[in-house]
Amino acid sequence: MEFLLDPQVWVSLVTLTALEIVLGIDNVIFISILAGKLPANQQDKARKLGLMLALVTRILLLCSISWVMSLTKVLFVLPVMHVDVTGKSLILLIGGLFLIGKSVVEIHEKLEGPDGHATDGRKGASFKGTIIQILLLDIVFSLDSVITAVGMANQLWVMIVAVVIALGVMLAFAGAISDFVNRHPTLKMLALSFLILIGVMLVGESLGQHIPKGYIYFSMAFAFGVEMLNLRLRSKSKPVELHQPYR
Repeated sequence: MEFLLDPQVWVSLVTLTALEIVLGIDNVIFISILAGKLPANQQDKARKLGLMLALVTRILLLCSISWVMSLTKVLFVLPVMHVDVTGKSLILLIGGLFLIGKSVVEIHEKLEGPDGHATDGRKGASFKGTIIQILLLDIVFSLDSVITAVGMANQLWVMIVAVVIALGVMLAFAGAISDFVNRHPTLKMLALSFLILIGVMLVGESLGQHIPKGYIYFSMAFAFGVEMLNLRLRSKSKPVELHQPYR
């Protein structure tokens, strides 16, 4: 139980939970879009079931990735850098590159991508078909969520608790959280920028270059504090409206 007295554990838990909430907004939005095709009396049930399925998917992926990352047997040695490549380092490398690439693409789409495409207007969506679509969507969105958790925390229980809290908050306040982030798009851009930092850290770790997580935590906390001051000082100014593929 000594690890409970480690302040870095609690800092990582709070930071990861907040980041999971902000980054989970897209998941909430797309679930709402799919659920919106159902009859009104089924939409709320579909949204809640979709978020619960997202929780189960994330926990299963966390457990499996954490097991793979325990593999330390050397598979081969990089010829140029002379770095031992293990199952863990491969997961870190692929995950880091995935986070960097996805974050850059996401930033581009939010700022310069197509905007305002209408949703599919076909009628007759079934509840079962919608849930299957939501489940597939959850798997896609869970990948960056899980890789982010692995990059920011060392203990599996910290990752699981953070994901459970984040999904619980989104389940209870999905509409309010989505509206807040949509009103302040700089928070979304900050979260995506932090994902790039985490991706770089994971790539460095995979190549044997340890980067203390404290630097990431400090930069996140400082940037978030500055943005809160900006929002307070510029509360009357109209924020930039990010591009959305669906409205």
